[in-house]
Amino acid sequence: MAMESITLQTKRLTLKTLDESYAVRVCAFYERNKKHLEPWEPARAEGFYTPELQAQYLADDMRKMEEGRMKKFWLFEKTDTALQNVIGSVSLNEIVRGCFLSCFIGYRIAAGHTNCGLMSEAVSAAVDHAFNDLHLHRVEANVIPRNIASLRVAEKCGFTNEGLARQYLKIHGVWEDHVHMVRLNVGME
Repeated sequence: MAMESITLQTKRLTLKTLDESYAVRVCAFYERNKKHLEPWEPARAEGFYTPELQAQYLADDMRKMEEGRMKKFWLFEKTDTALQNVIGSVSLNEIVRGCFLSCFIGYRIAAGHTNCGLMSEAVSAAVDHAFNDLHLHRVEANVIPRNIASLRVAEKCGFTNEGLARQYLKIHGVWEDHVHMVRLNVGME
C-alpha cells in the first residue's frame, strides 16, 4: 500500500511529498538549475538529469518515508495549484528515533527564487513538522561556509552554529568543510 502524500502550506508555498509520477517535473527543476545548484551538491550520477532516474529516486524517497527514515517535500508557489513547476525541496534526512530523536535537514531552491524569504519559509515549515508532527528533539543543518545564503536561512530559522566540521561532505568531487548548525526543540521534555 502506497504512502499517502503529505502537504504543508505556508503563506506563499505548498510543500508536498511526491511520488514517481512527478519525475518529469522534478527532472525539469534539476535541469533548469544545474549550474545554480552544482557548487553545493554532490557530483551527479550518470543519467541523473533523466526522468527515468528521477522516478527511481522519488520511489526510493517514498520507501524511506514509509519506513519513517525521511520526509522530503518539494516546493511549489502557492499560486501553482496544479503543481506544475517545482521550485525547490526541503528534506528531513536520516531520521533517528530512540534516545537521539534527530535528523539532518537539506534544502535547495531555484535560481529565480532566491533572496526573497521563500527558503526560510519552507525550512521553518519543515522544522515545525519535525518538532510538532514527528516529535523530534534536534534538527541539524550542515552548510559550506561560503554558502552565505544557506547560512542566512539557517540563522533566520533559529539554528545555532555549533562549530566547523572539517572535510565533512564530498561536494562536487571535493571534501568540503561545513558549518554545523543545530536547532533544538526546546519545548520538548
